[in-house]
Amino acid sequence: MSQAVIEVSAQDLQGPGVIACPNPKMALWSSHPKVYIDLTHEGHSGRCPYCGTEYKLKAGEALPHGH
Repeated sequence: MSQAVIEVSAQDLQGPGVIACPNPKMALWSSHPKVYIDLTHEGHSGRCPYCGTEYKLKAGEALPHGH
């Protein structure tokens, strides 16, 4: 199980405050079903339930506001 921490920018997001795992940079991109990880809660981070990769919004980045 991976314990990687990947810092993402607002441009990397797949939707309003979410990132997809596995991500395109992963060598085994098809190793588990695609899941969306919510980064909108306090701390702006979340962990993939399949591989354990943690996604974290880079310092100084702001989540886009809806509408």
